[in-house]
Amino acid sequence: MAAIFSTSALVSTSTTTSSASKPPPKPQLPPFLPKTQVTIPPSKPPLTNFTTALTATAIATTILTAATTPSSLADSTTAFHLYYGTAASASSYGGYGGNSDKKASAEYTYDVPDGWKERLVSKVEKGTNGTDSEFYNPKKKSEKEYLTFLAGFRQLAPKDVILNNLALSDVDLQDLIASAQTVVSDERKDDNGQVYYVYEIDGVGAHSLISVTCANNKLYAHFVNAPAPEWQKDKETLKHIHESFKTVG
Repeated sequence: MAAIFSTSALVSTSTTTSSASKPPPKPQLPPFLPKTQVTIPPSKPPLTNFTTALTATAIATTILTAATTPSSLADSTTAFHLYYGTAASASSYGGYGGNSDKKASAEYTYDVPDGWKERLVSKVEKGTNGTDSEFYNPKKKSEKEYLTFLAGFRQLAPKDVILNNLALSDVDLQDLIASAQTVVSDERKDDNGQVYYVYEIDGVGAHSLISVTCANNKLYAHFVNAPAPEWQKDKETLKHIHESFKTVG
């Protein structure tokens, strides 16, 4: 028996077959996005460069500190030795028949910077102005310390009177006082209660520190003198010398 096919059926089958064999459409890609610019942070300096900078700063600071260190700090390392003064009479002074053991017969003491030289005081000088001992800085001879004494004094007179009397026999002191910008006077006591008059004279070209006291029926005056430039440079050393003076017994 012959089969009869419907035309619609053929068309439908053909259409279906054709649709099934057609590949699916490709998905649409999203639009192309431009690249965003990213800021890259600068790289850190190497550790070695940082350490080098710190080291250089430390070295520079050390150099500047050393260059500006006050001379007073350097003066604090100055070494001293103790001098024993006898305040002996002119007839038995300076090795001319006097007691050779100065420590045993000492009437006063003071510190002397190591390197300073002793000037031998003559009998005539000792007899006229009472100079008993003197030391000076060989690098600048006008930077010095010395002591004078006068017999027959049981106690100190007023401060102004004492200073004026000392100047009568010391021409340099007269000139210094006459040209002084300031003269400061004060007093201090040692551990035994003994009174010392202290003077500081600031002259135009020189500076002087003086300590005066009475003991053993004598008046002792200790001087520390320096030109103005040396005073500024050696102030701490000179003050130490000034404060070291004291009588014995």
